[in-house]
Amino acid sequence: MEERTCIGFIEELASSSPTPGGGGAAAMAGAIGVALGSMVGNLTTGKKKYAAVQEDIERMLGEAETLYNRLYGLIAKDAEGFEPLAAAYRLPKNTPEEAAYKEAVMQKELQNACDVPLEIMNCGISGLDLLEEMAEKGSVMAVSDAGAGAAILQGAINAASLNVFINAKSLKDRETAEKLLQETENLLKYGNEKAEKIFNDVKNQLCE
Repeated sequence: MEERTCIGFIEELASSSPTPGGGGAAAMAGAIGVALGSMVGNLTTGKKKYAAVQEDIERMLGEAETLYNRLYGLIAKDAEGFEPLAAAYRLPKNTPEEAAYKEAVMQKELQNACDVPLEIMNCGISGLDLLEEMAEKGSVMAVSDAGAGAAILQGAINAASLNVFINAKSLKDRETAEKLLQETENLLKYGNEKAEKIFNDVKNQLCE
């Protein structure tokens, strides 16, 4: 991933290759959303008007850098996580033994394939918490960028959730599936409510 240009990533995303896909796109969007929060912080740093919150801004900049690097890393991690699932789909099932083995591998990999999108969602929510504080304490001249970051993170969270839903749907262990689905629904609810609050607060501030 580190060797791709942005246009290279988009072109690969548009191709018939199964990876990168929705999960990788969600991680990339999340990294961009958090980076917009860093932009707000960097435009605030050193300004006399914001001297009282300088320590908070510096802390948030450090947290944001860690977070967007983590999200960026999840692009490759999502693709790597799909590979064993794709391999499981290709396993033969010509005999009862082969069919049973394929099913066991499939169930294991379907559950594993939920891990990265859930991590993307959790990172997205951490990013929203940062953006909310950055919108409150950062430069008013860049508050629109905090709102834009929140809107992008909302999309990333929603996009990542679909990868959980599609994999959990095929799990035979319904107790595990329901736990995954409930966790995803909880993250969706919190993330959407938080993102919409940040966006609307910023919009109202800009339209006063």
